[in-house]
Amino acid sequence: MRHRLLCERYLRMQTMKPRVALTVGDPAGIGPEIVAKAAVDPRVLEVCEPIIYMPPGTQSFQPGVLSGAAGLASYEVLLRAVADAQAGTVDAIATAPVNKEAFKLAGLPWAGHTDLLAHLTGAPEVAMMFHSDELRVVLATIHIPLSEVPRAITKDLMVRTIRLVHRELPRFGLAHPRIGVAGLNPHAGEHGLFGREEMEQMVPAVDACRAEGIAVEGPFPGDTIFVRATRGDFDVVIATYHDQGLIPVKLLAFGHSVNVTIGLPIIRTSVDHGTAFDIAGKGIADHGSMVAAILLAARLARTRRASTG
Repeated sequence: MRHRLLCERYLRMQTMKPRVALTVGDPAGIGPEIVAKAAVDPRVLEVCEPIIYMPPGTQSFQPGVLSGAAGLASYEVLLRAVADAQAGTVDAIATAPVNKEAFKLAGLPWAGHTDLLAHLTGAPEVAMMFHSDELRVVLATIHIPLSEVPRAITKDLMVRTIRLVHRELPRFGLAHPRIGVAGLNPHAGEHGLFGREEMEQMVPAVDACRAEGIAVEGPFPGDTIFVRATRGDFDVVIATYHDQGLIPVKLLAFGHSVNVTIGLPIIRTSVDHGTAFDIAGKGIADHGSMVAAILLAARLARTRRASTG
């Protein structure tokens, strides 16, 4: 009898739609609009139960106006969603964009969602990945000045990033991911002629990970590795800095690529764009990326549910 009840419970859980928290991000941006549109989109309702997380009705914000109050409100909304995800009340979180300047005005020490989520969940290693059918890119560094990137690209950082990607990509249906590493300098340094970061930091990291059985190659020149990935040579590319990775993703898949924080104990996806204060409140924001983020969150939640039984 007990075995039958357990089987029935398992089957019921498998057929239930995952509950996905939708956070509106900065309430003065386009987040509330795209979340409201996405929450009633038939594509979303077919695969999950969306639950909107927004500031209390007693708070109001002028569209397109930067403020610390809006930054604090977006932070407090995320706190509630993360707490519910950790408690199992929701199965995943899909976030609309926050504004980094508003975070700063609110006195918050985090640059955005990625480092805040790592702090809230206690995750020791996280990375930002942009996922699309055309291209997947993971960023080794994120929101730091370009002048600081060369110092940040160390063997230790690259080893940790490669290991994280190798561990996390099976969640996306890639049991044995083929990882390509983009070089930092022109021509990937040309054997030290245009920079030594590749020779001194990146090659040793790749060699160390290959010795562990990870399918990783590089570093390869940044002007060709993304083309190779789109042709099927790699399942994912690790980019050394923010724009190196996001320019090709947004060129190929803007509006339907999804920002995923890998390494978290919870599922979190997001849009591939910012708060768009210039069109906030006008009712013209495209909610396509929000839909894509929700669909991927629901897919990852179903995969996790199936793997945990």
